[in-house]
Amino acid sequence: MSERTYAIIGGSSGIGFALAQALVARGDRVRIGARSPGKLEAAIERLGSGAIGRTVDTTDRASIAEFFAAGQQQLSGPFISAASYRTGAFRNGDPETSEALFAAKFWSQHWTVFEALPYLRTDAGVVLMSGAASARPIGAPAYAACNAAVEGLARGLAIELAPIRVNCLSPGTTDSELWRDRPEEQRESAYDLWGRLCVVQRPAHVLEQAHAALFLLDNGNMTGSTLFCDGGYTFR
Repeated sequence: MSERTYAIIGGSSGIGFALAQALVARGDRVRIGARSPGKLEAAIERLGSGAIGRTVDTTDRASIAEFFAAGQQQLSGPFISAASYRTGAFRNGDPETSEALFAAKFWSQHWTVFEALPYLRTDAGVVLMSGAASARPIGAPAYAACNAAVEGLARGLAIELAPIRVNCLSPGTTDSELWRDRPEEQRESAYDLWGRLCVVQRPAHVLEQAHAALFLLDNGNMTGSTLFCDGGYTFR
């Protein structure tokens, strides 16, 4: 396969950074976007000459448009993992855990694909990211609904944007910077619960999620699908 260029929104850490590493390691180029200039700079330094980057705010359509316009490359696919949100109980009636959640996770991916369209190759593969709560919620109904909406978006876009392929990665709890930055007691409690809820009895590693995303980017016969990389959580 000849060198290709991919855009990774949320590429400075976690699953996005692990995917960027995998792409650069095989000889591709990556264009990563992140909110934090410091984290972005550190990620590009670690990735080396195969990576460039630009700050982006996925809740701001103008910022997303500027991210893609600045590159002008024909992209073989974007992976969109960046989202910062809060979840909560329905009875709380908190817009931050309902309306703002959709703005951060659903609409940000919707508009990112829209702004990326002029730069996508006809054989590009788009990978959105939802979460296993779409199929097996354990609370936070708006969060479950938002993830399900992202998966529905992937199916709808797969039809309208063909031959561009659109798929969705649906991860379960993953041992990443997101969790490591939280208090140890909270993290270990969440990991223990996840181990009891899923079949493989442990959280995923970021590399496992990155490999799943890479499969969706590469496989020319996959479109309109959601890949649950959740350790068997959704069917237990």
